[in-house]
Amino acid sequence: MTKFDKIINTANELRWEIGDNVHDSIIESIYADAAKIADKNVTSENREQVPTFDRFVDRLVTSKWLGFPIMFALLALVFWLTIEGANYPSSMLASLLIDSFHPVLKSLAASIGLAWWIDGLLLDGMYLAMAWVISVMLPPMAIFFPIFTLLEDFGYLPRVAFNMDNLFKRAGAHGKQALSMSMGFGCNAAGVIAARIIDSPRERIIAIITNNFALCNGRWPTQILIASIFIGSLVPAHLAGFASAGAVVFVAVFGIVMSLVVSWGLSKSVLKGEASAFSLELPPYRPPRILRTLYTSLIDRTIFVLWRAIVFAIPAGMVIWLVSNITISDISLAEHFISWSNPLGLLLGLNGVILLAYIIAIPANEIVIPTILMLTVMSSEIFGIGRGSGVMFELDSVNATADILIAGGWTTLTGINLMLFSLLHNPCSTTIYTIYKETGSLKWTMLSTFLPIVMGIVLCFFVAQIWMLLA
Repeated sequence: MTKFDKIINTANELRWEIGDNVHDSIIESIYADAAKIADKNVTSENREQVPTFDRFVDRLVTSKWLGFPIMFALLALVFWLTIEGANYPSSMLASLLIDSFHPVLKSLAASIGLAWWIDGLLLDGMYLAMAWVISVMLPPMAIFFPIFTLLEDFGYLPRVAFNMDNLFKRAGAHGKQALSMSMGFGCNAAGVIAARIIDSPRERIIAIITNNFALCNGRWPTQILIASIFIGSLVPAHLAGFASAGAVVFVAVFGIVMSLVVSWGLSKSVLKGEASAFSLELPPYRPPRILRTLYTSLIDRTIFVLWRAIVFAIPAGMVIWLVSNITISDISLAEHFISWSNPLGLLLGLNGVILLAYIIAIPANEIVIPTILMLTVMSSEIFGIGRGSGVMFELDSVNATADILIAGGWTTLTGINLMLFSLLHNPCSTTIYTIYKETGSLKWTMLSTFLPIVMGIVLCFFVAQIWMLLA
């Protein structure tokens, strides 16, 4: 007797033992359960569906006409809550760490006779860089990630992937890339990690490479500040807020478009292949689990990403202080570089200060504006503002900040191209390191780093040339 025959005999004996009636009742129960599931989830032209809360909401959020407007409106609401909600805690942390604690540390260093260069290197460089990253980065992430996780637990994010699937499929990418891109709006490093949900290695790499086109929370302050100064000034005062907000939204949407364009280009070249099909389960809507949400968003995401950013920001602060205080022929290294690179910067509609700021502030986008202000005051010899050479600072007044930038030779073109370059430039060092850890490939890490820079340079050059032709 074969093993198969033994299995058949055993099954028949088991059926005889439990009886035909019991066996039939089990089968009937299975069919009844299947019918209930079909009634709830399967649409049929010949059968009227039983209305449910899930079905009603899905008809709205996955609608052909309402799906995208609802998605963008909800995303805008999340950004607004993040930006507005982070203003006060960010100001409070900056006041505590920079305005209050930094002078205490300086006084302590002076009282023990610490050498001026050690004092500057440790306190004006390394400490201030760390303080800026914490004060600017922590509050937005502590708001954005919990809200994002709540939407994930509630069941809305799979609907986002459903809505975006067709767009990403046409671009040769995976529908789930919409979720990693959305996470990138909070932090690109977290967005890179979120690409793990994509099973296809090819499509996961596409999602990782293009995640930098999602404006992370470290770039939002730069976008908002520059738009307020240079875009808001182009319209009457009562429309300035709308014009500034519209410019920032345009840059964010332009980043999404660039993500699709680059995904298509990669899928047709170095990552050639067809978009894979996937089964997207739309889970039922359910109340979020608050404790799990707080743990996942604050511990696994916020603290993890913040710690990596701090680790990279501290040496950046050291470099910023050194290039501003090491001199050759009584001129600092920073001023030498600014003077040398300024013609190239102007050709791109930028300037040497911006180029240097984005080079030495690569560890964290959060310190770009403080670095730009410090370098502008130093290179333009603006006296009475700031705390000294190599000491990063920000001003509470938008008008005062505008006065410094305009005194440094900034124009509307400079502001517009800085907003574009803020979108299209290399990822921060935390994201670069995360890309390498996730891909294990130096090739994909280098491509992820330099592709946005090349695109940003080309775009800024064309915008500058068009601007000059129209001027």
